[in-house]
Amino acid sequence: MRIDVISLFPEFVAQCAAFGVVGRAGERGLLSLHGWNPRDYAEGNYRRVDERPFGGGPGMVMLIEPLRAAIRAARAADPTPARVVYMSPQGVRLGQAKVRELAAHERLILLCGRYEGVDERLIQAEVDEEVSIGDYVLSGGELAAAVIVDAVARLQDGALNDAESAVQDSFEDGLLDCPHYTRPVEHELGGVPAVLMSGNHAHIARWRRQQALGRTWQRRPDLLDEAALSKADRKLLEAYRAELAAAQAAAATSVEGAAGTVSSDDRAPAAGPGPGSPA
Repeated sequence: MRIDVISLFPEFVAQCAAFGVVGRAGERGLLSLHGWNPRDYAEGNYRRVDERPFGGGPGMVMLIEPLRAAIRAARAADPTPARVVYMSPQGVRLGQAKVRELAAHERLILLCGRYEGVDERLIQAEVDEEVSIGDYVLSGGELAAAVIVDAVARLQDGALNDAESAVQDSFEDGLLDCPHYTRPVEHELGGVPAVLMSGNHAHIARWRRQQALGRTWQRRPDLLDEAALSKADRKLLEAYRAELAAAQAAAATSVEGAAGTVSSDDRAPAAGPGPGSPA
């Protein structure tokens, strides 16, 4: 897969992509990343890439021509058709389904804005879609582009040492991931759930599925469409809820019991003056 990044700071994205899974994907020839700085295509002594917005207001808007020239240069660098994606808070919210969709393309061109954004006419003429990584403001699109590069790179065949890692990730089946444990078995922070030590793969799979359902219900209920769950999933979730309620009730009873158990030596004297005490 080839990804071209149009940015005033293309080296930032390149540095983010040099490590871990993404770096390994590059070393294995599964991903090639190329940066294009629109300032290199700007005219004049100052190579301006921005100008004040029409209509007034604060900030600057990125000019059409430097960005357009950079996009065209990126397109011309490889004959494979490219999908141009603009990092924008007005775009489609990035989720794992969108990541899989982007990862299926042979080429992406990621356009990173700065300042108040990009001239709308360029977006209408050159951009295929806008994507947002969340409802917050960043200084520029480079961090968002780095997120997309990382997310799509790990889905390339051969990027992960174990292909099952991607399949079991959070959001791949619409649920959060289950909890994970490793050595040691016993630790001062607690032990490993016995089911994971049982060697019974069917029981382990059932436990992991139940934990994924339960965690999603507790932490991201917006992701959980209970009506669409299978009968088996609904039973697992009901059991999770019942176990959680029982554990919470037991904990509350324990706290109440501890609060009510006071030794005779620890009992405080009655408040107020007793009989015969001075007023």
